[in-house]
Amino acid sequence: MSQADPDPLVHAPAGDDGWKWLYYTGGAAALIAVLFFRRNFGVELITFGGFGIFEVPAEFPHGALAWFALFQENTLLGLTLFHLIDLVNYALVGLIILALFVALHRASKSAMVIATAAGLIGIAVYFASNQAFAMLSLSSKYAAAATETQRSTYVAAGEALLAMNDPATIHQGTGVHTGLFLVLASGLIISIVMLRSRAFFTLTAWSGILANGLALGHFVALALGLSPILVGIPIIVSAPFRMIWYLLTAIGLLRLARAVPDEADGGFSPRLRSSAG
Repeated sequence: MSQADPDPLVHAPAGDDGWKWLYYTGGAAALIAVLFFRRNFGVELITFGGFGIFEVPAEFPHGALAWFALFQENTLLGLTLFHLIDLVNYALVGLIILALFVALHRASKSAMVIATAAGLIGIAVYFASNQAFAMLSLSSKYAAAATETQRSTYVAAGEALLAMNDPATIHQGTGVHTGLFLVLASGLIISIVMLRSRAFFTLTAWSGILANGLALGHFVALALGLSPILVGIPIIVSAPFRMIWYLLTAIGLLRLARAVPDEADGGFSPRLRSSAG
């Protein structure tokens, strides 16, 4: 950033409460995302036996009938294994991306427009591809079906959903992979732009570059046809950096929120007020 560029922490426009609350919302979303940053949480839940707290099956259900039975027995567990937590994660990421666009668009408007568009499109694609609630609906209809013909119809519909998005396999549907790729690419671009802004720590930018860059290795492993274990390694390795990135991003956004002045303050940010006092 050149000497002539304004510091976003002290030159926030007076009375712009819309941006202030967007910063607060994005910061809160990033803090919550520290807890929900995991993708494919169902795999961890099964691998570690429900962490000794939840009763979970030894493996993912296979086939529509098995999923229907799980949803009828424990709806919340069924939704969790069908990537409900991922929906929460993507929703939080959407709020973070919107706040970061406002915070960083002066540093590189074109890059932030591309990153924001890619991220929001990726989130929309993932929401359209996640079949958790569709499978729950089919399970309920199957349980209420009065004839064998109706039950067969719902089973066939369930199998069709699993063909598009089966949580039991590493090679999930095109929409799931496309959504993840766009969101990771968005995060990488945003992190690079962070290097040009004084609104965020340099460590924030580098943790984001590592988190998103390493996770993109997942698609390289898929393209090379590596084993499921190797395909999952990039996501696992990137996880600690993602947690750090969300935490530091939250700190940066909350600092920006505090720096946006209210009209009642006469257009002075907290930093300017403290300096003047």
